[in-house]
Amino acid sequence: MWKPTQALMDTITHYSQFPATGVSLRQMVQFGRNPSAGTLFKASQFLMKCHPSRESPIGICSRLRKLLVFRSPSFPEKYVKKTGLANPDIEPGAYRSSPWLITANSTGNGRKAQRRYYATVDDGVRWPPEIVDYNKRFTKTLQNIKHRHDPVVTTMAMGINEYKRKRQRMQIDNTIQSFLDRFYMSRIGIRMLIGQHVALNSAPEQEDYVGIICTKTNVRELAQEAIENARFVCEEYYGLFDAPKVQLVCKPDLNFMYVPGHLSHMLFETLKNSLRAVVETHGSDSEEFPPVKLIVAEGKEDITIKVSDEGGGVPRSAIPLVWTYMYTTVESTPPIDPDFNKSDFKAPMAGFGYGLPISRLYARYFGGDLKLISMEGYGTDVYLHLNRLSSSSEPLQ
Repeated sequence: MWKPTQALMDTITHYSQFPATGVSLRQMVQFGRNPSAGTLFKASQFLMKCHPSRESPIGICSRLRKLLVFRSPSFPEKYVKKTGLANPDIEPGAYRSSPWLITANSTGNGRKAQRRYYATVDDGVRWPPEIVDYNKRFTKTLQNIKHRHDPVVTTMAMGINEYKRKRQRMQIDNTIQSFLDRFYMSRIGIRMLIGQHVALNSAPEQEDYVGIICTKTNVRELAQEAIENARFVCEEYYGLFDAPKVQLVCKPDLNFMYVPGHLSHMLFETLKNSLRAVVETHGSDSEEFPPVKLIVAEGKEDITIKVSDEGGGVPRSAIPLVWTYMYTTVESTPPIDPDFNKSDFKAPMAGFGYGLPISRLYARYFGGDLKLISMEGYGTDVYLHLNRLSSSSEPLQ
């Protein structure tokens, strides 16, 4: 079994002392428009050293080892003079989340420039082949890391299931809940930055896209797709000929800057919960179901999406429990498909209690939120608030 060396642990300890740097969607788009080899190289340095994970279990040492030993290339002297890219490794005090750090010294107050996620580099520079080769190799390493960690949500769910069985508990305690919130928020952030960097380096250009961010995310189109996917899963799970209808109220041209993958996930999980509640409340043999309503409102600060159902609601005492991982009203947890978190069509209809808490983390990642209001005996309203200003940085815990 591999064990970290003392030198590696010293390096990890060194980097852990620097505050993580929050990044907003607007910053990512500003950086990602027409990036040069130099700006992508700067971003790779940020990913390696400026944005460490907020968790420190030994399990991440392998990932850190691969990145920290990924040495920067050496540049010819002429490029050093033009770009200043030589010796890009961290120096004490060189990384902070703000553009300027005011420090006191013997001669008075002084200003010291700080690193950011994106950096302006002279586009007129003809970048050496060492930079291009480095970017390709670094991107490939990130792709492998991301792919290797695809089943983490499934693995963690299986672990929590086993913990509950052995402890004979119906739900997890606050300590584990808090850890999982931090763990999954960290995972969302890491995969967001990795996905963005890989897309900028290797994905073909798409209109209105900067990496994995769409500058004109069409809410109606994504909502319609999520409706179709959720109804399909509902029909398959309950053996229905026709799942409950979903009434969509949304302007056809409503769009804003967002990550379509994040929004699709939140919409699908929220709709899936509502459809399940309606079917189980009114019975799968019912000839007609009351429709679920999905209403989208556009404000100056937020895009707000409300999903309303007549699925019987949730008792007031149980509302805090819907945000806990592995809490479910299903009597028996179905077997876990190892690939269930890779596709909407492989997602289970119910039984794991991951849909709402994970969706709330996605919403909060860029300054939004997910809230639930229930009328026991009638139905539930879920409100998804999304920050349309694109200026909120990711929450660093």
